Amino acid sequence: MPAKSTRKKKTHTVKKAVKTVKRNTKATAVSPDPVATDIKAVKPVTEVKPAAKKVETKVEAKPAAKKAETKVEAKPAEKKVETKAEAKPAAKKAETKVEAKPAEKKAEAKAEAKPAAKKAETKVEAKPTEKKSETKVEAKPAAKKVETKAEAKPAAKKAETKVEAKPAEKKVEAKAEAKPAAKKVETKAEAKPAEKKADVKAEAKPAAKKAEAKVEAKPVEEKKEEPVKELPQPRRSVAFIGSECYPFVKTGGLGDVMYALPKELAKQNCDVKVILPRYACIPEKYQEKMVYRGSFDMNLCSDGRSFYVGIMEYVWDGVVYDFIDNQEFFTNGNPYTNLIDDIPKFCYFSKAALAALNYMDWEPDVIHCHDWQAALVPVYLDTMFKDTPIGGAKTVLTIHNLRFQGIYDKRMISYWTGLPDYVFNKDALTVKWLDANMLKGGLTYADAITTVSGTYAWEIQTPEYGEDLDAHLRYHSGKLRGIVNGIDYDIWNPATDPRLANNYDLGNVLTEKRKNKKALQEELGLEVDDGKFVIGLVSRLTNQKGLDLVNEILPQLIDGNTQVVILGTGDAQYEDSFRYYENAYKGQVCSNIMYDETRAHHIYAGADALLVPSRFEPCGLTQLIAMHYGDIPIVRETGGLKDTVEPYNEYTNWGNGFTFDRYESGLLLDAVNRAKTLYFTNRWCWDEMVQRNMDKDVSWESSARQYRDLYVDLTR
Repeated sequence: MPAKSTRKKKTHTVKKAVKTVKRNTKATAVSPDPVATDIKAVKPVTEVKPAAKKVETKVEAKPAAKKAETKVEAKPAEKKVETKAEAKPAAKKAETKVEAKPAEKKAEAKAEAKPAAKKAETKVEAKPTEKKSETKVEAKPAAKKVETKAEAKPAAKKAETKVEAKPAEKKVEAKAEAKPAAKKVETKAEAKPAEKKADVKAEAKPAAKKAEAKVEAKPVEEKKEEPVKELPQPRRSVAFIGSECYPFVKTGGLGDVMYALPKELAKQNCDVKVILPRYACIPEKYQEKMVYRGSFDMNLCSDGRSFYVGIMEYVWDGVVYDFIDNQEFFTNGNPYTNLIDDIPKFCYFSKAALAALNYMDWEPDVIHCHDWQAALVPVYLDTMFKDTPIGGAKTVLTIHNLRFQGIYDKRMISYWTGLPDYVFNKDALTVKWLDANMLKGGLTYADAITTVSGTYAWEIQTPEYGEDLDAHLRYHSGKLRGIVNGIDYDIWNPATDPRLANNYDLGNVLTEKRKNKKALQEELGLEVDDGKFVIGLVSRLTNQKGLDLVNEILPQLIDGNTQVVILGTGDAQYEDSFRYYENAYKGQVCSNIMYDETRAHHIYAGADALLVPSRFEPCGLTQLIAMHYGDIPIVRETGGLKDTVEPYNEYTNWGNGFTFDRYESGLLLDAVNRAKTLYFTNRWCWDEMVQRNMDKDVSWESSARQYRDLYVDLTR
């Protein structure tokens, strides 16, 4: 009974509060009195009679009713109502809004069903919660809070903001904007959650605007687009024709040029195609990726004999590689065997390459041929292919080594080429009346001739280096020029070379190179000593490379402070002599009679100096690689060695290597001793030279640009 009377009193109090709120609501819409905020904050919770009744009914059936009532009396909704739906000018809207208040629904939900009641009890029974509830029953602190928040702007304005969708006060907008709060309302409220969400969204239009403003205010980080490098114009299509190309097959510097130059030209706005023989020795990993492009029969010999021509294609690094397939010519394990077999092979290859271009309907602006193996291409193009689609292409012939010219009996070459008789004259193919020279014919018919260095272009016009073609080259000197080769930084780069024990660059070469020297000494069984002066020699073992000079002075090099490392194969006399020196000077000399790409990288990285005492050298790549790896080259002033190595001047402390001019062993020994003296007595000058060499640009970029300019000049 006391409980019932208490409930009646409370119901009466609620009704009385409702009437009071209704009376004051009208005044609230007009007057921006801060006190009105308190009344309005109380109004929404007490205004809804059905909700109150619902609470009463459910409280009777539950022992936890007292606590639920306390919740109702405490009106936790006051706080939420104050912030989310403050002061509605119209009673109707206030009623609607109050029904949607999560706090009241929370009270209902806690008193609704038994499981819910238990949950409510658990939450209410906590003593701190009760204290909080009691505080909220008084509703004064809450009102004060509202007043504090509303001090900056009148409460009435806040109310108008909600109802009339005028720009809202910041705090109201923030609450209306909060999506998680809306979700909470939907979850806890039983009556029409969708409508509530709609109301919130509708009333929060100004907040939405504010949200947009906030988004706009945030600085959007725009990614700075790197300026697109403009490609040189005009674009040219170039067909490279040669007998070898890294990584498919390589025996010397030609293979490096045929790989690196087309790749660099492709970056400089050239459409490049490389045509090669499909040798049986090409690794299977490349052969299995080749795509069949077609095949046809081609007349080759003067008697009408025809041969099969197959085309297999492989695309890599922006370059198209087309392989000429014929088992009769290319089944041998090596690209070069003997002259008797090689002459028919490369007569067939030169003609088949042009026929393949016609078959594929690819018309290049320039056809770039290399050495005697492809020297008949300009001859064929100017005679038998003159009236075909590719007949208008210009031709460039590059001499990599003038010593090899493809000379054989004139009748045999005439038979295998099927060329007209008028090309076999003293100004074209014929030499010494009875022989034919394939390289000489190419030089005659090519539109431009290049060599691999400027000095070599001059040297081959002299009797000493002209190999009996000096007069012919002087006659065609107007179309002769020299362009120095480069090295491919994707392969030869100490900073990224995966074969090295320790990678290094210009910044740490002085410390890291010593570690590579130690690793090399350990690998080769040399005495491990950082103070030793290590000389490397990576070369074909032939007399062209000046190895007879090395043989003469090698015993004088071994003085207890010097070590020599040799890598290469070639003539038996040099192989045997270097084996002897290895046995005679164990721990000081190591002769690797083989070619091992990985060991070559180790020698470049671990040596202090590299020896290149060539009798003649068209260009030379070893001295370029050595400089890029921080080695000091010791070279003879000839060909490309003279163009790329500037002799060191002890008075100005400038230069990047040590050189000698005449082909004499005493001068070679003197150059080595000068290098050793600087290494042991003026180490800081040596280190500066090492850094200068590493900083020097020896890439293909500059060389490729010169070739491209040549192509453009030819095709204007």
